[in-house]
Amino acid sequence: MDDSLQRLFNAVLAARARDPAASRTAKLFQGGIEKIARKVAEEAVEVGIDAVLMRRQRVILESADLLYNLSVLWAASGVTPDEVLREMDRRETLYGIAEKLPKSARKAGPKKAGARTLRAAG
Repeated sequence: MDDSLQRLFNAVLAARARDPAASRTAKLFQGGIEKIARKVAEEAVEVGIDAVLMRRQRVILESADLLYNLSVLWAASGVTPDEVLREMDRRETLYGIAEKLPKSARKAGPKKAGARTLRAAG
């Protein structure tokens, strides 16, 4: 999947400088980070609602929209897919693949001894 995300991100970067009248991506960039962030939030809500309503195909379609808008947000924020994937790898090493990093650990930063303890306990 990371190859697909990288291709999407590269396409977003290429479309950034196009004419906003002809490119949805360029129009999003022209709207600024606030507009882009709203689109990410909108798509996330749509994915959630479709999941609750058990609309499997809609979850797939809306998830693709969410990844597209997230890629635009990353580009506008100066973030790359590789940076996000490295963070995911780091979390997997510390907490396991399915775990989200606890907010307390995010604020304090990783602690090597604590990470070993958590990994051993998990």
